[in-house]
Amino acid sequence: MTGRPGRTGRAGSQASAGDLLELVRSGRATTRGALQQATGLSRATVGQRLDRLFRAGWLREGAGGPVDSPLGGRPSITLEFDDAHAVVLAADLDTRHARAAVLSLTGEILAEHGGTLLIEDGPDAVLGELGGWFAELLEKAGHRPEEVCGIGLAVPGPVDTETGRVVQPPIMPGWDGYDIRGRLVRAFTERAGAPAVPVLVDNDANLMAYGEQRTAYPECSAFVLVKVSTGIGAGVVVDGSVFRGIDGGAGDIGHIRVPEGAQALCRCGSYGCLAAVASGGAVARRLAEAGVRAASGSDVRDLLAAGNPEAAALAREAGRRVGDVLATVVTLLNPGVLMIAGDLAGTAFLTGVRELLYQRALPRSTAHLDVVTSRLGERAGLVGAGAMVVEYLYAPDRVEERLAALGV
Repeated sequence: MTGRPGRTGRAGSQASAGDLLELVRSGRATTRGALQQATGLSRATVGQRLDRLFRAGWLREGAGGPVDSPLGGRPSITLEFDDAHAVVLAADLDTRHARAAVLSLTGEILAEHGGTLLIEDGPDAVLGELGGWFAELLEKAGHRPEEVCGIGLAVPGPVDTETGRVVQPPIMPGWDGYDIRGRLVRAFTERAGAPAVPVLVDNDANLMAYGEQRTAYPECSAFVLVKVSTGIGAGVVVDGSVFRGIDGGAGDIGHIRVPEGAQALCRCGSYGCLAAVASGGAVARRLAEAGVRAASGSDVRDLLAAGNPEAAALAREAGRRVGDVLATVVTLLNPGVLMIAGDLAGTAFLTGVRELLYQRALPRSTAHLDVVTSRLGERAGLVGAGAMVVEYLYAPDRVEERLAALGV
């Protein structure tokens, strides 16, 4: 099983039941007549393939739509993706905190929980605790474990999405190469008494970007989200899909070398990384050196919310350093939206980003750029993780495999 969502739809005589479901889910064809036009299939063949989706419980009939024929007649019955036949579990891990949720197949959060969970405690303990959270959340949401179709997990490190394993994560000690999928499946089945389900894992910034772009900026063809918390990472969504690079390393801007950090030791072991001088963790260290109690990006967030002047000044300085690097990112990718998220994503940091970004980037690159903050807040990673699972499970080829397994 791979963890890479994808769309493999076909048109014409090769269009499968999975392709028809994709057309309905996307809204491109929502009546039998429209499906015939979109695929070139006969009425009988469309009916046969839709029947498989109805028997699986994945489609339902909605209200009557517009009349297909110019000669009039009865209105066409619309077809809808039935999001009530299953639910998705999602979790978003940070270095000291985690959130978990039960979501509908259309991304509605049905129940959620947040609490302290230390990434440094290691994968066995952390994933075991998540299994317990999932079991409790299902009960709270009123859903049975058997209704879960998959689990999505966001982690603060680079991920090989083919294997679901993190690769040399600077802020996740003990997680390198660990079988996250296998452990989380065991934890969930042991705590909830549920059958095994697919588990997909991706970087937190990637999934935050995916959730935010799909929810608030679906028409933006080039979208960049920068998460600044204990570390710094970026997620890039191009034409509706996460851009991960050749092996999941795209967006790791926290480890770009900057002149100001020549003497700063990063958690990755190198000197001069952007994260070593401009992350929430770096700001927390400078505040602690100045006698202000702070140990993490979340502590800095709380200080900023309380109006602490030292925190605001350092956050603005950090924003300027990040903005300098983002000038190159924006020039390279030419995004329509640049979103700042994470613990430092407030007025002070955003002001610093804008100061250097607009000063250093070419005017051509920023003429149509919106620099914004998160719409979904702490839920962005959950929404993105849930969407990743749904897009994976309901991709046309995978629909065919699942229908065959169901015997329909």
